[in-house]
Amino acid sequence: MDLEKHPQQPRPVDIRASDADRDRIADILRDALAEGRLDAEEHSERIESVYRAKTLAELEPLVQDLPATGTAARAGTGSAAYAVADDPDTPVTAENLVAVFSSSTRKGRWRIGRRTNAFSLFGNIEIDLTEALFEQRLTVINATAIFGNVEVRVPENITLRGSGTGIFGNFEVETLESESPEAPVVVVNGYSVFGNIEAKPKRGKLVADLRGLVDKKLRKHLG
Repeated sequence: MDLEKHPQQPRPVDIRASDADRDRIADILRDALAEGRLDAEEHSERIESVYRAKTLAELEPLVQDLPATGTAARAGTGSAAYAVADDPDTPVTAENLVAVFSSSTRKGRWRIGRRTNAFSLFGNIEIDLTEALFEQRLTVINATAIFGNVEVRVPENITLRGSGTGIFGNFEVETLESESPEAPVVVVNGYSVFGNIEAKPKRGKLVADLRGLVDKKLRKHLG
């Protein structure tokens, strides 16, 4: 007599995480920090894990104890900073800065996107965010320096975090934690080989009237 056979359940696939997946998890962690569900140290540790994660299986445990609040739910509240630009359905485009036996500089009044890639080979790249316009709360800079240099400068009143490696080189991020939950968050990920990657605040430079700028932007987009 044949035994009854039950259909075999499909085994879960360890799917590779995309940049959009990491940004989605980072948004949930950001909201948890603003709501007091995570303290600054817990948030920092989880954010570092987000940008080290390679698969969805590594990402999901980072938020399994948190409510998944969406952009739409935040849009009607006073804490909806950058809600329009943070829409997960908006494609993530990256700006690429490349310096090969040369230099590249991005500074002044410019709009920083959600993602910037900087690659320096026997060159120098300067990214100055002290006068930049932040259209979203989370900004990620991926820096690679091979016999080269990448320098990032930020305002003093934002949150700055980093995760990286230096092999016969230097990777240094001067961590900042802003007191304001509305402040932009800049994450610098880096890999340096016989080179230098450095991110730190520029003294005396601040993002002025952050809440006012955010409210004005929302009123413009929401009509």
